[in-house]
Amino acid sequence: MGVPGGGAAKRVVLETLGWVLLLAGVAAIFLPGPGLLGIFAGLALLSQQYDWAEKRVEPVRIRALRGAAEGVETWPRITASLLGAVILLACGVLWILRPPAPDWWPLVESWWLPGGLWTGVTQVASAFIAVGLIVYSYRRFHGKPEAVAALHREGDSDESPSMR
Repeated sequence: MGVPGGGAAKRVVLETLGWVLLLAGVAAIFLPGPGLLGIFAGLALLSQQYDWAEKRVEPVRIRALRGAAEGVETWPRITASLLGAVILLACGVLWILRPPAPDWWPLVESWWLPGGLWTGVTQVASAFIAVGLIVYSYRRFHGKPEAVAALHREGDSDESPSMR
């Protein structure tokens, strides 16, 4: 026999996590991080409770995979993506080590590397996630036009005219 209220508690936890992932995904569109992946994960959780979310899961999944495929189409794109991840990692390490403000810093020292340790930790984590996604995308899509074509066919058949 289950715990009384266990179903309601699970629903609240999953729904809260869904909203957090959705909002983090939207923020990551503008900040460093896998935005569409976060939006997809949030919508996937919210789709268990809301019809509006269920209708949007597949189009977001297709768009995320298309972005992944486009990101590894050419070596300049792959190089730029990896360079971005390395820069993000270096910034995270800088935040974690938190050296004193340099002499050229024009603002008060408290404005040097704001956010502290956890800012650095999330930057390092984002860099590792980015590299993982680049490797995944490369293995799944680079040099595989049939995989990209199948993704485009799948997206064209699933998207309604209002979602394009």
